[in-house]
Amino acid sequence: MKRRDFITLLGGAAAAWPVAARAQQPTVPTVGFLRVTSAAASRHLVAAFEQGLKQTGFIDGQNVGIEYRWGDGQEDRLPELAADLVRRRVAAIVGHSTAALTAKAASGTTPIVFVVGNDPVRIGLVANVNRPGGNVTGVTFSTVDLAAKRLGQLHELVPGAQLIGVLVDANLPEHDLEGREAEAAAKAIGRRALVLKAARPSDFQAAFATVVQAGVGALLVGSGAFFTSQRQRLVVLSARHAIPTSYSEREYAMAGGLMSYGPSQSDAYRRAGIYTGRILKGEKPGDLPVDQATKFELVINLGTATALGISFPNAMQLLADEVIE
Repeated sequence: MKRRDFITLLGGAAAAWPVAARAQQPTVPTVGFLRVTSAAASRHLVAAFEQGLKQTGFIDGQNVGIEYRWGDGQEDRLPELAADLVRRRVAAIVGHSTAALTAKAASGTTPIVFVVGNDPVRIGLVANVNRPGGNVTGVTFSTVDLAAKRLGQLHELVPGAQLIGVLVDANLPEHDLEGREAEAAAKAIGRRALVLKAARPSDFQAAFATVVQAGVGALLVGSGAFFTSQRQRLVVLSARHAIPTSYSEREYAMAGGLMSYGPSQSDAYRRAGIYTGRILKGEKPGDLPVDQATKFELVINLGTATALGISFPNAMQLLADEVIE
């Protein structure tokens, strides 16, 4: 071979090497993150989820991409948002109860990692918590079953309240069960419960008008991502009508709510991030047993209590995981 031909051949091969190298580089997987709330209301959950991913070796923007989809408080937007993620062929979809159910309806093959406060078997997400099968697994924590404990805490704080209101999210699959649990708990301590339902922000004014008209002495606000997305409005309405109110998540107390008791949402989303990372590494969601979150938090707001003219018992303050002055 002539020297000139050899140099030409070598130059052509060198030009082709970058193209070949690029073709051999692995494709960065993309994860879908779906919630009915707004992005601003969920920053702490996003941070916790990304922390869980990082624990398994995945960092957003480096070796994994995350597509966020927000319903901004509108439940009816979830089907199209889920369908969009499926069309984009994401490697997994992460979401709360309603979002996960919507994603499951949109795809029977895309791995789905849920974070729910309901029984995942009872609401139809999985067939078995120990071996879910199919394309769905996730993290669960008890919120419905905590209604009795939260109502007991309210009774300790406001023992004179004969009628206790219970506001439940009508969008949740188990909202009726949450209401019945609260009614049974109220009856057990010689009190009555008034269960009210809200499915959209416009329902709140009517619900609180009923609370005031009925003479409710204390209020229990139920669980659910929709309520969490509306926490500032709920806290303001409770303060405006001077109703001692218990909430299901610490974010309410941080926003000025009187008290909260419930599972750590941040810890649950961190665990979901770990499960998502394991799926990205090749594990099948159907082989991953549903993870049970066990971290619960009692948060009390002394400033709000003072404004309402009530005081937390010393024993409750000592038990609190966080006291807001």
